[in-house]
Amino acid sequence: MSKKPETQKVKTIRCAIYTRKSTEEGLQQEFNSLDAQREAAEAFIASQKAEGWRCLPEMYDDGGFSGGNLERPAMKRLMEDIEAGKVDCVVVYKVDRLSRSLMDFSRVMETFDKFGVSFVSVTQQFNTTHSMGRLTLNILLSFAQFEREIIGERIRDKIAAMRAKGKWSGGMPVLGFDVDRSGTSPKLVVNATEAKQVRKIFEMYLEYRSLLPVVKRLQEFGWPNKIWRTRTGRTRGGRVFDKPAVHSLLTSPLYVGKIAYKEHIYEGEHDAIIDQDTFDAVGKMLKAHQKGRAQRLVNKYSALLKGILVCPYCECRMVHRTTKKKSSVYRYYACQTTVKSGADACEMGSVSAAMIEAAVVDELRVVVDDHGLRDAVYQGSKGLLDKEQAEVETLLAQLKAQINRDTEEVRRILKHEVFENLNDIRVEDLKARITKAEADVVVATDKLKEVAARQLSRLDIDIAMSDFKVVWASLTAKERVHLVELLVARVVYEPDAGSMAISYHPTAITALVEECEESVA
Repeated sequence: MSKKPETQKVKTIRCAIYTRKSTEEGLQQEFNSLDAQREAAEAFIASQKAEGWRCLPEMYDDGGFSGGNLERPAMKRLMEDIEAGKVDCVVVYKVDRLSRSLMDFSRVMETFDKFGVSFVSVTQQFNTTHSMGRLTLNILLSFAQFEREIIGERIRDKIAAMRAKGKWSGGMPVLGFDVDRSGTSPKLVVNATEAKQVRKIFEMYLEYRSLLPVVKRLQEFGWPNKIWRTRTGRTRGGRVFDKPAVHSLLTSPLYVGKIAYKEHIYEGEHDAIIDQDTFDAVGKMLKAHQKGRAQRLVNKYSALLKGILVCPYCECRMVHRTTKKKSSVYRYYACQTTVKSGADACEMGSVSAAMIEAAVVDELRVVVDDHGLRDAVYQGSKGLLDKEQAEVETLLAQLKAQINRDTEEVRRILKHEVFENLNDIRVEDLKARITKAEADVVVATDKLKEVAARQLSRLDIDIAMSDFKVVWASLTAKERVHLVELLVARVVYEPDAGSMAISYHPTAITALVEECEESVA
């Protein structure tokens, strides 16, 4: 009796459907664009049931996300599930639903290839299991990106043309103006109530000759910045004025009836709120202050804690300031919030620069003499560098494995397959990948040598810390600033308790060793 042939079991292909829509418009409808995309994909998967295709229940839907980048929640979940081995095939309605960027798409396809995942577009009827599908895919995506760039250029050209004609091209309106959308194109119209506020701000600046007093008065008046509603009904703006906001208002050419685009200024269609003489007088005064400020921004007094000292109340960086008392210069640190918005904006007062800097240096001297800390520093430094070394070694192993795989694939194609155009393209791609990986191996090898050179012995740390006092005394003011920047990450001073907390960079001791070696040399 003859035996019946066994039926070969069809392998199950787990299919994930990915959908995307660039805007949120229409997503609240009972049946929206994402539903339509999913329905088409489900029908296609059902048609492949005999091949073992099965639709996964998980929904990967990105509503209101651009295809210009991969920063999308559903896309991230999909990639995580692919890396976890939960997906065999990704199905989309159209190629550009996955990505409009050729570079991003290439990265996604590399991940798909790495984890053995195929890619199918329902409406364009191809999949990446075939070489022709790959070639078609690259061509289609190239055109999609080209089209997107053309659209972007058209939008930019349209904005430039509108600005050149003095028209309002959209964006956030400023205090003093509303946007009239009743005509064929949006137009700025003067808001009479807000225009009075704008004129008052210009008058106050000419009176006080400084931004901070103007900010304080605006806060006393309770005047917020522009509040407006978007076309979708959302409220925007209304923030409290600070120095940057006042400066932006005082320098906007909109208030003299002009429109700015890049470095060009055009006559606008809208009415002016401020006369040209007043605007020019304010601008001249602001430039004079800006020039003086630029000169002060240089660390003239070698402030040790510039960019390091932090306000304990609002977490802002404290800025270095000077004031003259008779013939002497008094240095202090002030909270950035109070500098921008006035003394009432934060509880933190000023701190004597000489006092806090001396306290930090004294703390450094104590720290370097602590033998227990030296042990902790040695272990911590060694742990960080060991971890970095392990990461580089892992990367090296991955790169070498990739080179071996790609080299073997090139040999296989050349030996067993007919050498046609498509294989030619594939071989060239593999060779390019091998060349890049070999270059990355050189970089990683150099990095490994550099990590090994940074490894410190316990003796290195003892010598560096013992030499600190001698080295510090021999440094110039600028060199001391540089050394503190290398060692200290953050200083928080509590004025009420009179206490101070210092955080150090993880590689601080390595930096100290290098500084000591340079000073000795």
